[in-house]
Amino acid sequence: MSADRQKADHGRPMGAALLVEGLSAGYDTRPVVHEVSIAAEPGEIVSVVGPNGSGKSTLLGALIGTVEVLGGRVALDSQDITGWAPEDVVRAGVGYVPQVDDVFAPLTVRENLEMGGYLLPAREVQPRIDYVASVFPQLAGMLGRRAGRISGGERKMLAMARAMMLQPRLFVLDEPTANLAPAVANELLEEHVRGLAADGATALIVEQRARAVLAISDRTYVLAGGTLRMSGTPAELLSSRQFVASFLGGSASAAESRPDERP
Repeated sequence: MSADRQKADHGRPMGAALLVEGLSAGYDTRPVVHEVSIAAEPGEIVSVVGPNGSGKSTLLGALIGTVEVLGGRVALDSQDITGWAPEDVVRAGVGYVPQVDDVFAPLTVRENLEMGGYLLPAREVQPRIDYVASVFPQLAGMLGRRAGRISGGERKMLAMARAMMLQPRLFVLDEPTANLAPAVANELLEEHVRGLAADGATALIVEQRARAVLAISDRTYVLAGGTLRMSGTPAELLSSRQFVASFLGGSASAAESRPDERP
């Protein structure tokens, strides 16, 4: 983000450090995720990749309070938030963008943003709308349009903008490019997710487009069968024959030459 944009957002908190230690989580006391440990430093983009059914969304649900934690610990800037209710996690400084049901389709774009700022004093809502509209200028001209009548890419921008209304220190993004065309998906990752970190926030992102998300990540964790299989920087993973063969379906050289394709 530009210095002017940063200055326009007075008092924006810096990113939060996330530490997940030995986390197990699931449903009806049955674990889906087994003893997973991940970390994200302030201002980093950290991604979680893996095949469908590997437990990625369950992991995120446990972090934001919608999935039962069966063991382990979640800390945000050293504050233990394990098992907190979703509304308390939001108050702690976490913004969540789900894969589905990410906007209120019957409401206008402006009303969606107002819903995102429900914890703000009334006088602060409009300045925050003005700010997020400057971050996502495509939304600025459609504030009166119903969210159900905008494109898929615009809806995802709106979902991210709505999460930004409360100035979260940590963004948790679940499959933000799902069902988007490749060009739109790449724009969302390269411009907007990168922009969150450039503006000081921390981003934890689950993504099926492994090659594309590797291109914007500081570190990546690989989940399969509910367990952590490997982790490292994108360069380290792309140089791993095991990672490329198992999760990208090709050679290391081919993976590096096709960073924007879906595995």
